Amino acid sequence: MAGPRAQPVGHSVNPPYRFETTATAAECHDRHGGIEPGTETGKQVSVAGRVMLRRVQGRLAFATLQDATGRVQLFAPAKVTPDYDGFCSLSLGDWVGVSGEVMKTRTGELSVKVEQWELLAAAQRSFPDKWHGLSDPDIRFRQRYVDLWVTEEARHTFRLRSEMMSLTRRWLEDRRFIEVETPVFHPVPGGALARPFSTHHNALDMDLFLRIAPELYLKRLVVGGLERVYEIARVFRNEGISTRHNPEFTMLELYWAYADYGDIMELVEELVAHLALELKGTTHISYGGRDLDLTPPWPRARFVDLLATHSGLDVDLDTPLAKLRSHCADREIPVEDRWGPGKLLLELYEKTTEAELWGPVFVCDYPKEVSPLAREHRDHPGWVERFEAIVAGRELANAFSELTDPDEQRARFEDQAADRDAGDAEAMAVDRDYLRALEFGLPPTGGLGVGMDRLAMLLADAPSIRDVILFPTLRPEPPERPER
Repeated sequence: MAGPRAQPVGHSVNPPYRFETTATAAECHDRHGGIEPGTETGKQVSVAGRVMLRRVQGRLAFATLQDATGRVQLFAPAKVTPDYDGFCSLSLGDWVGVSGEVMKTRTGELSVKVEQWELLAAAQRSFPDKWHGLSDPDIRFRQRYVDLWVTEEARHTFRLRSEMMSLTRRWLEDRRFIEVETPVFHPVPGGALARPFSTHHNALDMDLFLRIAPELYLKRLVVGGLERVYEIARVFRNEGISTRHNPEFTMLELYWAYADYGDIMELVEELVAHLALELKGTTHISYGGRDLDLTPPWPRARFVDLLATHSGLDVDLDTPLAKLRSHCADREIPVEDRWGPGKLLLELYEKTTEAELWGPVFVCDYPKEVSPLAREHRDHPGWVERFEAIVAGRELANAFSELTDPDEQRARFEDQAADRDAGDAEAMAVDRDYLRALEFGLPPTGGLGVGMDRLAMLLADAPSIRDVILFPTLRPEPPERPER
């Protein structure tokens, strides 16, 4: 870290407590961008932001001021600008407040004439060259406070993400869904197959788990009569890190009484198409250099049929276990002795098929063995009414016709608990309060989980989940070496 630098002459070492702005950079351009070169408007503004470029030509200085809305030039003649030498000594990244007349230089650059200025905060570390941004992705993710200033793509991505969240809420509210909040601390981990983070509450002397999904609490609310509920929830899974996975991420989960997984398919494709139209202007987008058509309706295909097409294997739940294990061995897929045919089929699908599905496509009807919260398929015993929406080779959404029978749910929980006792850290435990809620009656319900980080990746054409999370989880940073 560079040592503190001297403040500009004539300015207090202590920065002001506030600065009153009357315009943003974008507003300056919107209001006065059409004036002719060499014109003064007579309009006074006060703007504030960081100095992102500075050059001095004798008794005339220029700087580029950047705020949250864009950039505007600062025009500083020595005969007008107080403490001209101090202004000329500003460093890249310094925060300044400037007051003066809006004008356009003879070269056609809209500018604010620097008639008054204050140093609001000094940047004591050097900013990278704004024209090149940050090329090291590790620095970008660790120092997002720098990345947002010098990388236009980062600013665009996070504005898009924010708008995506807002649009999603409005779209759901227009369809009578209400937003709720459910606990982050769970006494029993559940709602998904994942390893939880654990913690301890000292006052109650009880172990708790950070939620891996809000599902079981949201379905309690449907039992309670809230027929259309959703939550945009931060969830936590103690798993590996990759371009698609971060230990904490954001899920949209919703539950819709009287609906089934067919209704949820229509909701997903309509929501994603709406967001694409609003944010991209079209449902025909590009991701990673490949075209994607998000226009509804999206194709529907059965899990087992897609597995056959992409793996060349004619397999089903009645395929002998030894044969399924042999197929896994041929593809170097590790298996465990306790796995049944449903789990082996899922492993084969995930290793041979999912990444090949550019989509969008709804992959329908999963084995009951790997879907402990989904209702058994009305036409195919051993399978459940579940789909995953696959877009660009990865899961974007997971949804069920929800299991409503408390006795069947108890049996499934007990199977999961047995797997947990056998060493499966991702298996569920028995949630007795949730079973009690089901005993009060859960109507037919469609449920959905959407990975909002992955949706932001798709709409921003971002290759990594770290590009759409402001502060992703990273390995510990090496200690910084002190400067000599």
